[in-house]
Amino acid sequence: MRAVGLITEYNPFHNGHLHHLRESLRVTEADVSVAVMSGHFLQRGEPALVDKWVRAEMALAAGVDLVVELPLPWACSSAPDFARGAVQALDALCVDSLCFGSESGEIEPLQYCADFLCDNDSIVTEKTSELLRQGVNYPQARAQLLAELLPDEVVAATLVEPNNILGIEYLKVLQQLQSSIHPATIHRIGAGYHDTEIGQDGIASATGIRKKLAAAESIDDLLSAAVLQILQQAIAGGGIFSAENYFRLLLAQIFRNPARLNNCWLVENGIENRLSRVAEKSLSLEELLTGLKSRQFTRTRIQRMLVSVLLEMDKNIVQQQFSAGPLYLHLLAVSNKGQQFLASRRKQRTLPLIQNFSRVYALLKRYYGTESATYTLAIKQLELELRATKIYSLLVKKYPEINHNRDFYEQLRTEKTFR
Repeated sequence: MRAVGLITEYNPFHNGHLHHLRESLRVTEADVSVAVMSGHFLQRGEPALVDKWVRAEMALAAGVDLVVELPLPWACSSAPDFARGAVQALDALCVDSLCFGSESGEIEPLQYCADFLCDNDSIVTEKTSELLRQGVNYPQARAQLLAELLPDEVVAATLVEPNNILGIEYLKVLQQLQSSIHPATIHRIGAGYHDTEIGQDGIASATGIRKKLAAAESIDDLLSAAVLQILQQAIAGGGIFSAENYFRLLLAQIFRNPARLNNCWLVENGIENRLSRVAEKSLSLEELLTGLKSRQFTRTRIQRMLVSVLLEMDKNIVQQQFSAGPLYLHLLAVSNKGQQFLASRRKQRTLPLIQNFSRVYALLKRYYGTESATYTLAIKQLELELRATKIYSLLVKKYPEINHNRDFYEQLRTEKTFR
C-alpha cells in the first residue's frame, strides 16, 4: 500500500485542494493519502477559520484518507521550521512520497535550489544574518542573497513565488533527514494565495473564499457539496473565527503583564515596548497589525508574534522544541483505507500517534520514560496543544457548549461520521 504525503492547512478545503489531492495520488501512483494539517493556528500567524476537527472532517469527506495535526510551534512558523516539522511528521508516519503544489510544476529547478542551499548552508546563513542586521526582513534578505548566488534563469523560475519557496524548504529537509520519501510536485492552478478573484477551473484561493464568507457572498461553486455542507453547519452553529474576539483576548494578554512580553517567542529587538504602546490606542485587530508593521517586521512575522503572545509561547522552550522535532502526532481523521495503512506501518512508525487523549500521558511515559528530558519536552508540546485548543474555543463567534478541553472529548473523525 503506497502512501503519498500532503502538507496542508485546509482553511477551508476547496476545489484547489481537491485538485492537489487527486493529482498527487495520480502522479505518485499512491493508494492512500496522508495529510499533515495545521491545527488551530496557521503558518502565516492567523487563527483558523474553523476548528481542526471541522477541517479534518472536510478533508475526509473530500477523499483524504488520514489527517494528523502539525503541532505548534511548527504550524505557526516561517517556511524553514514549518517545512521541517511537517516533513518530520510524514517521515515518522512512513509515507512513500511527498507531493506539493508549486508555481514551477517541475521538481528539477526546485531540487537544484534545495541542493545549493544545503551545500552552502554556512555561507547562506552568515550572509542572511548580515542583511537582517542591516534591517532587511527575512524574505527579502533570502531572495536578495540567492539572486546574487544563483544563475538568473533559476532565480526567475523559482524564487519569486511562495509555493516554490516552500517546496524548496521541503526538499531541503528531505535531504537533511536523508529521508527515503520521494518528492514530487504538481503545477498549482487557479488563484494565487492572496488573490480574491476566482481563478482557472473555478478554483479560488482560501483567502478569497474567506473574504467571500465575510461579505456574505456565495461560495457554493468553490467547494465540493460534501465539504460545503460540513462548513455551513459549522458556520450556522457559530463555530467560525471572530477577529473581534481575538483582538480583545490579545489586548488582555498584552495589558496583563507587559514586562513579561519579552519572554514570548518572536518578541525581540525591543518590539515589546512598541507592542504595548500600539495596543493602548488600537481599536481593531487591523489597527494593531498596521501600527506594528515596519521595514524590519513584516505583517506575517507580526501575526506569528501575536499568536505567540496570546498562547504565551516561551522562547526558550520553543527553541528546544525546534531542536527536538515533534515528539508525538495527533490523529484527527481516518478512512477505512487510512486505517489499513496505519496497521501496515505500525511497527515502522517512529513517533507516538495519539488517537485517544485519555491515555496520552501514559503513552508518552511508556514511550519516552518519565525521567527523560525528552518526556518533559513532549509534555510541553502537549500543554501547548491543549492551551491552543482551549483558547481557540474563545475565538469563535459562539462558544461551543462543551468542555473547552476538547482534545480529550472530540471523537476521531471516520467514514462513519458521514453515514
